Amino acid sequence: MGWLVAVAAELKSLHMCLDADARLAAAAGAVTRFFADAAGLESDAVVRLQSAVLDACNEAFKRLSAKHPHLEVTFARFSDRIEVSLSHEEEPPAFHLRTITSFAAKKRASAGNSETLAGVDRVQHETHGREVVTRLTKYLRQVAPSV
Repeated sequence: MGWLVAVAAELKSLHMCLDADARLAAAAGAVTRFFADAAGLESDAVVRLQSAVLDACNEAFKRLSAKHPHLEVTFARFSDRIEVSLSHEEEPPAFHLRTITSFAAKKRASAGNSETLAGVDRVQHETHGREVVTRLTKYLRQVAPSV
C-alpha cells in the first residue's frame, strides 16, 4: 500500500521550454491568462498581461540562435504578484539593454491601453554570462475586506 502524497490545490509555478514559434508564444500567453484569472485580476488587466508576455516571448524569439534555440519561460504566483521570467542563452554580443529600455519606454508611453508591456508593473533585465533573463512582474492589488 502506497502513502498518500499531499498536493497543492493551486498551481504556484510552471516552467516551459519553447522553440521560436508564435504558436508556443500563444501557449505562454494562455498560461499567463490562467495565472492572472486565478489571481483574480480584472479581465482588462488579464488581457494586458497576456499581451505583454506574448510580445516579450516574440521579441526573445528573435534573439535565439541555432546553438541555443530554446526560450525558458517560468511562471510564478506569489501572494502579492505574478512573475514571468524569460531566459535564454545568447552568443556575444549579448541582448542589448537598449532593447529592454525601449520595452520600458513603450510601457510608459502606452499606459492605459494594450500596447507592449502596458500589462506589467515592473520589467527587470539581467545577464549572467551568456544567459539573458527578463522578468515581468504584475503586482496584485489587495482590497481590504469591508466590515
